[in-house]
Amino acid sequence: MPNIAVELGKQAASFGVKSAYGETQDVDGVSITPVALTMSGFAGGAGGAESAEGGSGEGGTGGGVSVPLGVYVRREEGLRFEPNIVTLLAVAIPFVCVAGRALARVIRALKK
Repeated sequence: MPNIAVELGKQAASFGVKSAYGETQDVDGVSITPVALTMSGFAGGAGGAESAEGGSGEGGTGGGVSVPLGVYVRREEGLRFEPNIVTLLAVAIPFVCVAGRALARVIRALKK
């Protein structure tokens, strides 16, 4: 039986840039390259307990997440990054809340 963890490791080495930057598409003379934040993980193992058939258990799992950040748009004027507004808001709202609380505590501390 091939070692599945080694095989997954070999394939994961090529994920990097290929998964973060999508294929460039040309639409009406405009070149568009999608950009995403990607994370993936794999695990494998062999159990020490005997199974009902008399052998030991082996297994593995894997998973991944991809968050679209935006696109690079190349026009005649040049290259420009256009962010995904939904993702930008999803990141900005918690950041603004934490920054606001921190600023309020700093102001409160300076008043004393």
